[in-house]
Amino acid sequence: MPPANEIGADAPPHRHAVVIGCSLAGLFAARVLSDHFERVTVVERDPVNDRPESRKGQPQTRHLHGLLAQGLSIIREMFPGLQETMVAGGAMVADMGEAMRWYQFDGYRVPFKSGLVGMLASRPFLEWHIRRRVLALPNVTLLQSAVTHALALDAGKTRVTGVQTGGPESGSDRRTLAADLVVDAGGRGSQTPSWLASLGYERPREEEIRIGVAYSTRIYRRDPGDLQGASLVMITARPPLGKRMSFLFPIENDRWIAAAGGWAGDHPPADAPGYLEFIGSLPVRDIYDVISRKEPLTDVYTYTFPANLRRHYEELTQFPEGHLVLGDAIASFNPIYGQGMTSAAMQAQALDETLRRRPSLTGVWRPYFQRVARVVDIPWRMAAGEDFRFPETEGARPVGTDLINRYVARVHSATHHDPVVYAQFLRVMNLMAPPSSLLHPRIAWRALRRAPRRPAGGPGR
Repeated sequence: MPPANEIGADAPPHRHAVVIGCSLAGLFAARVLSDHFERVTVVERDPVNDRPESRKGQPQTRHLHGLLAQGLSIIREMFPGLQETMVAGGAMVADMGEAMRWYQFDGYRVPFKSGLVGMLASRPFLEWHIRRRVLALPNVTLLQSAVTHALALDAGKTRVTGVQTGGPESGSDRRTLAADLVVDAGGRGSQTPSWLASLGYERPREEEIRIGVAYSTRIYRRDPGDLQGASLVMITARPPLGKRMSFLFPIENDRWIAAAGGWAGDHPPADAPGYLEFIGSLPVRDIYDVISRKEPLTDVYTYTFPANLRRHYEELTQFPEGHLVLGDAIASFNPIYGQGMTSAAMQAQALDETLRRRPSLTGVWRPYFQRVARVVDIPWRMAAGEDFRFPETEGARPVGTDLINRYVARVHSATHHDPVVYAQFLRVMNLMAPPSSLLHPRIAWRALRRAPRRPAGGPGR
């Protein structure tokens, strides 16, 4: 993908694309489409202000987010110089092996220099910077406070010719926005399945894994010296009995964002004393010891995520031409694993690759959905595997899940002392290697051998 400042060197082959949704997935899609279309219009139902903010339709953006190394690499390619601008504004980039103090499976993972760099910033801050870059492109326009009510189709109902937009209520303010391609990046609540059914097409098969996750978030003032020897902390109790977790990340403007959550109904309270007590109940007190003495800057925000959801568009044999789907509208994962933003960026890459290989938009949905399915498979399997450690999880359990999880538990334990195993685990976690790479004989031997005895004095950090 060429840098954004080189767009326009060659005339784009297509005329107009519409993107439904101005969240990160929609912005990534608009950035890619700006290389292939003369004009791109992003349609967003909420008002959009030129500042970092959580909009009404984005309740999750007030909570903790992390940008994996793969996602940061793609964003650097899409938006040259964006990382430097964000760091100057207070975001932090850090080596994931060195920066994380990560307690899981009854021990701390061994710190080491991994070469995998992630970004720490609030979601509104990241999204604002990307939105400003996308909307600064000469061929991208934002249509805000506009609801997409329906798809517009040709007489044979075989090709999407645009979208019908207007205010939140049905009425005379509707108008048709013509387009050669419509990309639905409207999130988990995407209307595409309903639109397909109303037009006589088959709805995609939906796969749901119910996990009952909820978490609470609060922001605190951050001072130098609050956390020694690391930049962030992650604590997770050992499943299946331990269902609680807590994360502490630094964000811009000298603040900590602290999240506490739990699986299968073991959820943190929304009141401040209960929230703090919940964090204090975890196996180690690294996060509690920091935030219990810090000044809170916000109330406690809560968020509930009942289930992982995936829509299998790649299985459909008929689909309207001129229409695609991207981001959470295809698959939304347990947010605890931090895969959503990176998965959306990788799907945008798949969109770019598909359009570069096909001069015509006719039939483009088939190879696109196949590519996106391969992108989604890895984070989906990872999230599902970890969530099925809890017997309360409901859904279609893949054959061999319990056996694989027993092996992966040995991998987790090996990361407490073996940087080679931990390095490969981080590559998988960052969506840079398939989970099957953890079965390589070099990794399996190290994961299955007896762990060295820990020195007296407890685990090192």
